[in-house]
Amino acid sequence: MQLSNSIRAELSSGEQVVWSGQPRQGIVIRGSDAFAIPFSLLWAGFAVFWLVSAAQSNAPLPFVLFGVPFVLFGVYIVFGRFLVEAKQRQNTFYALTPQRVIIATGLFSRKVKTINLKTITELSLTERRDGTGTIAFGAQHPMAAMFGGMSSWPGAEQYLGPRFDLVPSARAIYESIRKAQANAQ
Repeated sequence: MQLSNSIRAELSSGEQVVWSGQPRQGIVIRGSDAFAIPFSLLWAGFAVFWLVSAAQSNAPLPFVLFGVPFVLFGVYIVFGRFLVEAKQRQNTFYALTPQRVIIATGLFSRKVKTINLKTITELSLTERRDGTGTIAFGAQHPMAAMFGGMSSWPGAEQYLGPRFDLVPSARAIYESIRKAQANAQ
């Protein structure tokens, strides 16, 4: 098993890794995009319409510039969020040891989350037909479903909670976590 440097740096002396991996790579379309894509297209379309209309009507410069942030946000939610999320997943590494779960991630800075297996009170698995899935640790915030796992939406990360997102063979990893939990008790 090939360990990433991000995970290797977090291991205690003599700590063994039961499983390590990364989320699915590349651009991913999720179920929540059924709402997000039409919304983002409407937002961006209206923002561009506003900006072009304001510029063509010789409106005062502050009025025209008012639309620029809305166009930029529109570009982000149409295209940019997919690229940001893909980059986040590229920089995300997961590990399971007999004592804990390790999640190392970061787009602009390194962030590490460690969860003791003995303290995990709720473990949930969401599995896709192809065997990839998400394993969430602990109770999920009610707003988490709205984001559909997408941490690239501004502010979404606070609602999603710790998880192994879009991992291959999710059921096998889930069972490994349950087994490690039983042995840690």
